[in-house]
Amino acid sequence: MTTPATDIADPWPAPRARGPIEAVVTLPGSKSLTNRALLLASIADQPAVVRRALRSRDTLLMARALTALGSTVDTSAADWTVTPGAFATDAAIDCGLAGTVMRFVPPVAALSTGEVAFDGDPHMRQRPIGEVLGALRSLGVDVPGERLPFTIHGTGTVRGGTVVIDASASSQFISALLLAGARYEQGVDVRHDGKPVPSLPHIDMTVAMLREQGVEVDDSEANRWAVAPGTIKAVDRTIEPDLSNAAPFLALAALSGGTVTVRDWPRATDQAGDALRDILTRMGCEVAFTDDGLSVAGPAGGELDGVDLDLHDVGELTPAVAALCTLASGPSHLRGIGHIRGHETDRLAALATELTGLGADVTEHPDGLEIRPAKLRGGIFHTYADHRMAHAAVIVGAATDGVLVENVATTAKTFTDFAPFWASLF
Repeated sequence: MTTPATDIADPWPAPRARGPIEAVVTLPGSKSLTNRALLLASIADQPAVVRRALRSRDTLLMARALTALGSTVDTSAADWTVTPGAFATDAAIDCGLAGTVMRFVPPVAALSTGEVAFDGDPHMRQRPIGEVLGALRSLGVDVPGERLPFTIHGTGTVRGGTVVIDASASSQFISALLLAGARYEQGVDVRHDGKPVPSLPHIDMTVAMLREQGVEVDDSEANRWAVAPGTIKAVDRTIEPDLSNAAPFLALAALSGGTVTVRDWPRATDQAGDALRDILTRMGCEVAFTDDGLSVAGPAGGELDGVDLDLHDVGELTPAVAALCTLASGPSHLRGIGHIRGHETDRLAALATELTGLGADVTEHPDGLEIRPAKLRGGIFHTYADHRMAHAAVIVGAATDGVLVENVATTAKTFTDFAPFWASLF
């Protein structure tokens, strides 16, 4: 039985590991996979089922957005049924703090004959969306503005064609256009011009899902993705566990010298969280697949190694990895992650501030963090309404007395009832 988020203290006392933690955990489904699956199902040729869909704030916002446009997403059971419908009415879309809703839904909403208004939480109005809106304008869509709030004035069709964008701030800019592209008259040919695109595994995920639904995608050239016009075939999907959400649980094994197994870890996946296998190995953990899933055992000697990591493609792991690096016996350097300043909060600045506040020795750089060994102490760790910051907080708290997590309930973005589930492991 779980505890309602309203009953959780704020700030929340992070549980302290007093010995090796031994646990086998089943994690909720992937947010990235769930929201892509829902969106593609809403513009497919027949109804489809998304099995083991993640039930969280972000995915429910996506379901409501697609239903507002004219599809029907039934979220009443564990498996969600999506029935495509005509996008023919005015709609108001609440993006909350969900980047996938703010960026993925507008290219689909452009297929509506109605006016579709987008807004979200106050911080969401600062997150970048201008590249997507500019791309839609170049493809013939009437959508003024560069930030939330904005309104798409639909005509029922989108011309499509070639578009050049700078996706160096977010790979979601590219995925957003690819997901809707098959429904455009000329398809879409997306070309990136700028610094390297971050989080490329997320684009690979998008391309793989499109191909599984019968969409022709040409990604044979660097920095170019072309989607041919055509039907999106309905596919029933089973959602993988969210491997990025596994980070605090596997970190718990690492810092406590225990063993944590995450059930149903896929042997092959495009999820960024799969990089945890290599990262934790480099920090001195034993990582192995078992019959149940993926098992991580903390270092036999009890000390974690510092690491030098380029996290450009897996930036969402930075908060958890940074927290773990504060517990390492040697210095660490996390690089290539300047783009995470544009996530739910400026994660580099936030991590430097909060970890330093607990005694860590952290230097913030334009594209990363340097972390040196230091004695940690208790105190309040602010989350900035960012679920990944909360993950960092509970990791430090598991190894440090007196850590209080402000707004731990923000973890509901991708993991309902995270706090009581986490506490149950202690």
